[in-house]
Amino acid sequence: MSAASRAPLRSNRTAVRVRRRAALTTGAAVAALLVSACSSGGTSGGGGQTGFVTGSDGISTVEKGERADAPDLSGETVDGGRFSLADHEGKVVVLNVWGSWCPPCRAEAKNFEKVYRDVKDKGVQFVGINTRDTSTGPARAFEKEFGVSYPSLYDPAGKLMLRFEKGTLNPQAIPSTLIIDRDGKVAARTLQALSEEKLRKMLDPVLAEK
Repeated sequence: MSAASRAPLRSNRTAVRVRRRAALTTGAAVAALLVSACSSGGTSGGGGQTGFVTGSDGISTVEKGERADAPDLSGETVDGGRFSLADHEGKVVVLNVWGSWCPPCRAEAKNFEKVYRDVKDKGVQFVGINTRDTSTGPARAFEKEFGVSYPSLYDPAGKLMLRFEKGTLNPQAIPSTLIIDRDGKVAARTLQALSEEKLRKMLDPVLAEK
């Protein structure tokens, strides 16, 4: 084989190695993110200047003016529709990360639906991120069982969760819940299942902001 014919082979092999390394890096990042999956809590932070305070109730908050922007969150939903966070500019958004396989997620689901029905006409949008379900079937069954009427983005590999900046209020466990203010910034987070009372405690101060 001539040197000229061997060159494309070497190039192809290099490209394959690069793609494999990229896939492994992404997989490792997702695995690290979900290491505390389906737990009743998690670790706050991520290094650097976090700018947030975690209360004894497990709810972390950031003062207005010090909050980080929420990332672009958009894509296909569990029911085959589309959702984009950008379409809800000016609203308070409650973001819940969940999986149908997760017992704490099942425990909090009815609480979220109840609060959603109470506040959806007050400029509040609820959205879920369904993750680690290998198909949408179990996720749809979950929504039917618990009467969930707000949309959930389908994110089986956890890629949407990785869009949040490190060192900010980012989702680090399943379940995680974030409150995004009217300016599209992350105001509060918890890494545990929520009672109706705790969910309202997270949401009400952000909803009251002018």
